[in-house]
Amino acid sequence: MEFRNVLAKRRMVRNYTSDPLSRELVDEVAAAALRAPSAGNSQAIVVVVVTSEAKRLEIASVADEQSYVDAGFDPWISGAPAHLVLAVSEKIYRDRYSEPDKLGPDGGEIEWPVPYWWVDAGAALMAILLAAVDRGLGAGFLGVHSLPELSRIVGLPDDFQPIGVVTLGHPAPDRRSGSLDRPHRRPDEVIHHEEWTE
Repeated sequence: MEFRNVLAKRRMVRNYTSDPLSRELVDEVAAAALRAPSAGNSQAIVVVVVTSEAKRLEIASVADEQSYVDAGFDPWISGAPAHLVLAVSEKIYRDRYSEPDKLGPDGGEIEWPVPYWWVDAGAALMAILLAAVDRGLGAGFLGVHSLPELSRIVGLPDDFQPIGVVTLGHPAPDRRSGSLDRPHRRPDEVIHHEEWTE
């Protein structure tokens, strides 16, 4: 599929068929995270693939899936045949930027103008979402309000912080989010040349 078509078809899917996914296909989508940028080539992003029904139900519970169901949505979290839990380690970034080729002018760790571990985690997330579309799958991202519980469920080491969960599967008809009623901003509203102009 051409990139512009992948980008045009990307959306948050909130319902899945019961069709199984092969491990190879899930791993291929998860591996797209490896193609995302990584400041200093720190490579501090990990993806935990969850396919067991018991763990998916645990994640759905921690994500308060019942509130979605009560709002009229399908049980899309527990119904997805695979969950991809993305996590990042700030420590790995800081360790990398303590190496000789990344030290600041004073010989110490640089001042971080932006916490680039979060930037890279977002890039890895988008790479996964686009890879899912390219492989004919649906994907949705959800934040989990109890990140320590999510870490416990998937056994993350202490220095890794999950950013959320990508649900993955074959898309089924789903209820549109009310947020989609908001109009898209036009390119001329978001793209500025040389400086911001009203």
